[in-house]
Amino acid sequence: MRSHFLLALLILASSVTSTLSAQEILRRPNILFAISDDQSYPHAGAYGDQGVKTPAFDRIALEGALFHTCLAGSPGCSPSRAALLTGRHTWEIEQAGTHASSFPKTYQVYPDILEQAGYFVGYTGKGWGPGNWKISGRTRNPCGENYSKITAKTPPGIRSTDYAANFEAFLKDKPADEPFCFWYGASEPHRSYQKGIGLEHGKTLEDATVPSFLPDTPEIRSDILDYYFEIEWFDKHLARILKTLEARGELDNTLIIVTADNGMPFPRAKANGYEYGVHVPLAIRYPKNVPAGVDVKQPVDFVDLAPTMLEAAGLFPTIAMSGESLFPLMQGKSKNIGPAFSARERHSSSRHNNMTYPIRSMRTDDYLLIWNPRPERWPAGHPAPFKNDPFGYYDIDACPAKTFLWENRDDAKIGPYFHLSVDKRPEWELYNPKSDPGNLHNLAEDSQFKSNLSMLQKTMLEYLQKTADPRVINGGDIYEDYIRYSSIRKFPAE
Repeated sequence: MRSHFLLALLILASSVTSTLSAQEILRRPNILFAISDDQSYPHAGAYGDQGVKTPAFDRIALEGALFHTCLAGSPGCSPSRAALLTGRHTWEIEQAGTHASSFPKTYQVYPDILEQAGYFVGYTGKGWGPGNWKISGRTRNPCGENYSKITAKTPPGIRSTDYAANFEAFLKDKPADEPFCFWYGASEPHRSYQKGIGLEHGKTLEDATVPSFLPDTPEIRSDILDYYFEIEWFDKHLARILKTLEARGELDNTLIIVTADNGMPFPRAKANGYEYGVHVPLAIRYPKNVPAGVDVKQPVDFVDLAPTMLEAAGLFPTIAMSGESLFPLMQGKSKNIGPAFSARERHSSSRHNNMTYPIRSMRTDDYLLIWNPRPERWPAGHPAPFKNDPFGYYDIDACPAKTFLWENRDDAKIGPYFHLSVDKRPEWELYNPKSDPGNLHNLAEDSQFKSNLSMLQKTMLEYLQKTADPRVINGGDIYEDYIRYSSIRKFPAE
């Protein structure tokens, strides 16, 4: 049995400080964090998408706060999750800020901080990864103890982990006098999908909403329906988890945060700094401190989530975090916490010598600014095929949408969509997401927006300088040297 809350706080390491009274310590909130894998922001009922059914997410949004502009830490899972866990931008956490690398132990994560303060900590499904957390001396995944042993029969393409049942197993192990911090990490809607599973389960092609950067064809619509089906799988397990909390009388004493690690796994979305790559859903429920029905329009990002959880627990870290708690924003006490940021370096192994394609994205109320520091490189990966795969462009997940664009790349109508996804890009891009959510019209090339561009560039570069981004400090070549602990393809020099 772990030590009692009060004793745990008395012997707490210097990493955290408590702001709670003795009475408050006895009723600290539980923390449930739920994260889907590859889901863009519009694809939930609460945002108006009627083709995908997400009653659990919609409930959290209705009974708490719905965020309309949340940027993931990165358009790829591993670095995005690391930013979330540490409360630091990807460029502030060395190897952990790129894909399939390591996670230096020097960067403390919020589950460890909460555990030191007396929380019972665990996760199910996908925690931090892919990558090698052991090489840095960590003894477990940064998300906590793994509860993923219970499985169930699932449709093809769906992970067999019974997430909700594993949450119940976690609760059975939890000491009665300890609050919990649990990470529910689904592998859905990450590819691969069973082709046609959306249609097989009663959806129609008319249910799909096709973003403007993809052609509106039956093939694309069917692929989107398969993606919807997997979002719904994530949501069904979330509903079961909420039901378990209700049955235990713990729902209202639990801070619940629901989001996704990056955007949808389609061309020009995931692995890109555009809206559909970095803009993700976010809803937060905690009735003790967050009124129901709150709509937050101001941009926020993943580095704000760890400080939010720590504040709920009455803790704050002495280590530096770049984010700020979202409670003032949800309570109407703060109008804005500044622009939101996202970044990427390496995603898959897609270029000569495993080189990266660096991107920095900054979102304000009205604009999305993108900096591509190495515009001479291929943004979706080198065109050269690898082994028997004819496609190349490996920063785009293998999928029917990619195949369709490739096979129709010479078609007058379809070809432009293919080139939007794979062609080289200018160093600077500027978009108005409200009027152009697909990010098709680069305002950086429009003289009317010259002053806007200059002001936004200044804001971004000053912030990157202040937070010591290697890309502005010394060019960022260190990112080419970080070890990748996954397979590496060989490509010709670009």
